[in-house]
Amino acid sequence: MQQFNPYEMAIEQFELAADRLGLSEDMREILRKPKRELTVNFPVRLDDGRIKTITGYRVQHNVNRGPAKGGIRYSPDVTLDEVKALAMWMTWKCAVVGIPYGGAKGGVICDPKNMTASELERLTRRFTTEISIVIGPHSDIPAPDVNTNSQVMAWMMDTYSMHSGFSVPAVVTGKPLSIGGSEGRNDATATGVLFTTRRAAQRIGLSLKGARVSLQGFGNAGSIAARLFYNEGCKIVAVSDTTGGLYNEDGLDPAAVQRYKLEHGTVATYPRGQRIGVADVLEVPCDVLIPAATEGVITDQNAERIQARIVAEAANGPTTPAADIILFNKGCLVIPDILANAGGVTVSYFEWVQDLQSFFWDAEEIIHRLEGIMNKAFDAVADKAEHYSCDLRLGANMLAISRVAEATQVRGIYP
Repeated sequence: MQQFNPYEMAIEQFELAADRLGLSEDMREILRKPKRELTVNFPVRLDDGRIKTITGYRVQHNVNRGPAKGGIRYSPDVTLDEVKALAMWMTWKCAVVGIPYGGAKGGVICDPKNMTASELERLTRRFTTEISIVIGPHSDIPAPDVNTNSQVMAWMMDTYSMHSGFSVPAVVTGKPLSIGGSEGRNDATATGVLFTTRRAAQRIGLSLKGARVSLQGFGNAGSIAARLFYNEGCKIVAVSDTTGGLYNEDGLDPAAVQRYKLEHGTVATYPRGQRIGVADVLEVPCDVLIPAATEGVITDQNAERIQARIVAEAANGPTTPAADIILFNKGCLVIPDILANAGGVTVSYFEWVQDLQSFFWDAEEIIHRLEGIMNKAFDAVADKAEHYSCDLRLGANMLAISRVAEATQVRGIYP
């Protein structure tokens, strides 16, 4: 089986959009490569006294529209190519929703599930110190991602602030409210998925009330999306986590499943449903499929068996270019990751703005502003796709790339 390479996929998606836009070779040369790739190797003292050398990355893809923005993930599977791909997708994601950021991403090769809280804190503080030469409130603003959370962001913010000699809350987003976090940030990614799915459903004449929803991934984005779609009147027919999947055609209560997972560490053995494989949740009968786990799960090997009318990508890069063609030809509407899950970075932008001005908005205003941005972005992408008779991913990439190319053209090449 060929090894999946997310960076090659990101480049393939870029070239497809660049071809349709008629982008010059000079502009492609600038936009296809990251601006900066930082690799750091640093020692961390474990609780038993041993020293372990850890490798981490911070990649800035493009900063022509503003400071770099992107999450930090902790995983044994992190690779430089993965981080490069995610940084590129962040550039397009910020551009497609029209917020003034460029794209970045970070990753640390570690297994946080086998580390204590004190080991994670030492790792985080040392990693922050190592990448402090490129991050900052006006240069590159990290955020939570896979296996990182508000506590990790608090350690990062504190470490950076200690080096600066004063508090710098705007250096990261996704922080706890007590140190400059934003209302609505925890639910933001899933809320954006709901808003764009609602817009997509209106376009194809699908009522979300009673619509069957299947979710692959029951972490932060997936579990919150399950709750939000359930509250919208949808029927949650399938969920999965890394341990397995669960199917019930009569519907699942996501709150009950979440409680079970917290107690037992899995959703797969929840008694009110049929146990299925992790990949099987992609193929169950449903109206809306939400891949909310990892990259490359929908491929040319399984796309034909997907029954959903709408695929809303809460995860980054879950659908390969070959699968996109199959889904488009069978009439399945795929809301691409750079649009569907852009709620997270949008509310991160709100948090950053609030930190810089030391003036905070309430949750109602956050949700109102987010809905306006997501709806405007969806309509712009859908119009672009309609104009070029293509799928939403190509439409989103074309819209985003043209915006970044315009900023690059206007700024010119230094020196």
